[in-house]
Amino acid sequence: MIVTRMADPSHHDRDARLVALVEELLARVRRGERVDVREAAAGDAELERDLRELWGTVQIAEDFAEASLSALEAPDPAPPAAPREMPRRIGEYELLEELGRGGMGVVYRARQPSLGRVVALKMVLRGDLASPEDLERFRREAEAAAGLDHPHVVPVYEVGSWEGLPFFSMKHVAGTTLARRLAEGPLPPREAVALMVPVCRAIAEAHRRGLLHRDLKPSNILIDEAGVPYVTDFGLVGRIADPSYVVGQAFQPAAGSTARSQSGADKDVCPTRTGAILGTPAYMAPEQARGDRGHLGPASDVYSLGAVLYAMLCGRPPFQAPTPAGTVLAVLEEDPVPPRVLDRHIAPDLEMIVLKCLQKPADLRYPNADALGDDLEAYLAGEPVAARSSRFSDILDRAFRETHHATVLENWGVLWMWHSLVLLVLCLVTNGMQLAGVASRWPYVGLWGVGLAVWAGIFWELRRRSGPVTFVERQIAHVWAGSVASSVLLFFVEAALGLNVLALSPVLGLVSGMVFLVKAGILSGRFYLEAAALFATGLGMALWRSSGLPDLSITLFGLVSAACFFFPGLKYYRQRRDGGS
Repeated sequence: MIVTRMADPSHHDRDARLVALVEELLARVRRGERVDVREAAAGDAELERDLRELWGTVQIAEDFAEASLSALEAPDPAPPAAPREMPRRIGEYELLEELGRGGMGVVYRARQPSLGRVVALKMVLRGDLASPEDLERFRREAEAAAGLDHPHVVPVYEVGSWEGLPFFSMKHVAGTTLARRLAEGPLPPREAVALMVPVCRAIAEAHRRGLLHRDLKPSNILIDEAGVPYVTDFGLVGRIADPSYVVGQAFQPAAGSTARSQSGADKDVCPTRTGAILGTPAYMAPEQARGDRGHLGPASDVYSLGAVLYAMLCGRPPFQAPTPAGTVLAVLEEDPVPPRVLDRHIAPDLEMIVLKCLQKPADLRYPNADALGDDLEAYLAGEPVAARSSRFSDILDRAFRETHHATVLENWGVLWMWHSLVLLVLCLVTNGMQLAGVASRWPYVGLWGVGLAVWAGIFWELRRRSGPVTFVERQIAHVWAGSVASSVLLFFVEAALGLNVLALSPVLGLVSGMVFLVKAGILSGRFYLEAAALFATGLGMALWRSSGLPDLSITLFGLVSAACFFFPGLKYYRQRRDGGS
């Protein structure tokens, strides 16, 4: 399969076709049309897979562009319309002032004379500019908030319409937002935790009602004048039990519609076009940032709660970059700076709680917001926290699981299977030369030096052609290159020490074991098993050579090392073929 692709002169034509399809889809999106990646690939499964991956990257760039998408849709945009004057009344509500606006809605402070109270009234900005999906999202937000009865969720009083524009009234929280509070600097740790506990309980209640918030961030947490927090803005709400809320499939509105915080304070919330990601980059869970795999669940909101708590303690979110797209990539690829590195006064237990929330694999986080709230209360009470679990099963599970970098191995699956064959052939030929009595060092140097150098070049070129090479892959490639150089230099070390050729061949097992030990730390703890097998192989080769039996130790190394590459390669090849499931 690899050789076929290497020799196929149409490979560059395929790349050109892929680029042309992306440009065509992008043009259609900008015209307001809906696109279907599967239809565009015309039944070509490999092209569809590559197109989906590239399309996701393009969408991130598009979704976070500073210019609005509507400006791109019109080839000859008309001058912007003058802002509409604030109406004096909406139904029975007397409007007092505008509190904020976003891409779809506006919030007013209003008086409801019949009940003698001041409320916040939220409504769609312009009915003629609102798509059916905008109106549906507005309705969902109203229904979600109205269905939640919790003291720390901003309550909805009434849902109605005025001149064809939907609106809903809710409690007016006089005070500020957590975002404005954090603009003054981080909070004292105990104050931050005390503020976060009620928010956790509110989100836990939403989860019990089957709702995910999906856009938790400091600007969506209001703080009244008494210091009581309230969760608001359920504009991206999703249902836990609804299979349509697969990441990247939620809502599936028409192209060009956007979902923004109605406070108008955040301009980095992703549009919810088909296949796009939902949420705010600095506070979204990795599964949200991926946009095309897995299901969102309560642990996704737990991640966002942890990101908010991190910002409260450190004065900045766990990941930030010059561009929102860069922030998304950091959420996917990097580990957060531990809070105690930024502020040594943060308690170790509190740091453990935050880092548990921010784990890349969802199953390593708190299972729900109540569990997070319980641990925060335990911290306030000076009791042991669950985040510092020392159970042997938990330690073992963490040690042997994949890291968030392991997905890069999907790019290496087929190549690792070919690499296993190359290694086995090298070792069999070497062992054959040894048994045939070849005592000169140079044929072995040529076989291993030239053979591995040529294969390394082919390997890397094939990998480069299959897509962008990540930073982690470059690290692994350098470790592998070091092992290749060490293997060849062993011949010269033998010569310097006056040893016979292949006298130091058992060291090959130790060098290869070290490589897999590095992979275990970076990619997957399961590679500890391969590392142990190769270390044992090095010892076994030494014992075999001293046993007086025909020396087949190089063949033993070839069989073990080939297996260590082939079976993980097969696994990740199948994972890529099956779409990462």
